[in-house]
Amino acid sequence: MDFNLPAELTAYLEELDTFIEAEIKPLENQDDNIRFFDHRREWARTDFDNGGLPREEWEALLMEARRRADKAGHWRFPLPKQYGGQDGSHLAMTVIREHLAAKGLGLHNDLQNEHSIVANNPFVLMFRDFGTAEQSDTFIHGMLSGELKLSFGLTEPNHGSDATHMETRAVRQQRDGVDGWLINGEKMWITGMHTSTHCLTFARTSGKDGDAKGITALLVPSDTPGLKVEEYLWTFNMPTDHPRISFTDVWVPADTLFGEEGNGLALAQHFVHENRIRQAASSLGAAVFCIQESVRYARDRKPFGEALAKNQGIQFPMVELHTQTEMLRLLIRHTAWQMDQLPKVEVEKQLSDKVSMCNFWANRLCCEAADRAMQVHGGMGYSRHKPFEHIYRHHRRYRITEGAEEIQMRKIAAYLFGYLGPNRWRDE
Repeated sequence: MDFNLPAELTAYLEELDTFIEAEIKPLENQDDNIRFFDHRREWARTDFDNGGLPREEWEALLMEARRRADKAGHWRFPLPKQYGGQDGSHLAMTVIREHLAAKGLGLHNDLQNEHSIVANNPFVLMFRDFGTAEQSDTFIHGMLSGELKLSFGLTEPNHGSDATHMETRAVRQQRDGVDGWLINGEKMWITGMHTSTHCLTFARTSGKDGDAKGITALLVPSDTPGLKVEEYLWTFNMPTDHPRISFTDVWVPADTLFGEEGNGLALAQHFVHENRIRQAASSLGAAVFCIQESVRYARDRKPFGEALAKNQGIQFPMVELHTQTEMLRLLIRHTAWQMDQLPKVEVEKQLSDKVSMCNFWANRLCCEAADRAMQVHGGMGYSRHKPFEHIYRHHRRYRITEGAEEIQMRKIAAYLFGYLGPNRWRDE
């Protein structure tokens, strides 16, 4: 087996570094934009008098960074060439995401809002694979240009990880002779509703509670009468753009149907593995950053005339974390490489457990590394003048939101004990 990274990928990392230094770092430092990343970051980003939403200046800065990255050919890297991308592989994306996160906080890669100069854009492939010709043409162009933005309306107040007991209902109804759907229900944690033009809404249209079939996806314009943002939920890491929303007699025409009626959960699963492996790589990179900063500080800090780094009480916990990052990196890259060898439908059947291993362990490891970095740095580590509290608060989220680690462990167990996967047991 050859564990060397492709030469073109290592060269691309250098290209990204050059772009960051030439375009992104100067933007980050002009007009006091550094306030969004130094000790003022949470306050600079958050409009506390407006529901805790992101400040317009903060989001405008992110959009300018995106514009520059797109112009330079980086932002669409993983997308097919037909959409202006470079057909970036899963392996390449895991390497890039780790590389960017290991640089620490900055405008190049801010995962609090999924911003990166190399973006995921999962909705693009959803429209390619499930949309009608008209939907694909409209939404792919609109999303890539920034004219359209989608929110993902799956989770509900009473049903988090279990989407099959969804209470939101959609029934067929005609209005003025036009076929359509009447939607009633509630959704929770629908990120980005304050700027989205559409909410991709999942509702039960047939079947009974607990059935995977019978859930349908509908493209609901955000300004449709009856769709209401009830509240923005304040979170461990602010700002928030995660509201609870309600649907009260929301009517949409039949052409808002996205994908096959009754098979909406297939859409929800479409990009979960891509998201999870890439997010795992980002958590790994953030963990590496915490470890490297702690080592640097421990060598420089000399209480009682000796470097902290000489104390085994400092060394051994960092050794354990460092060892875990080395092992996890191999698992993430090997899993990503395997994903590149398989059609998308086969990834779910053969590698879903490995993707879950990477994701839940990387998120936990990042939190442990950030916590240890705070301890090594002492009082300053606890302060907001260091980035560790921000990293901890943000990545603690991923132990819940990218599929709770318990859900992912359940998936791994199903593969391990033969209830799912290629080694599924057949009861005699």
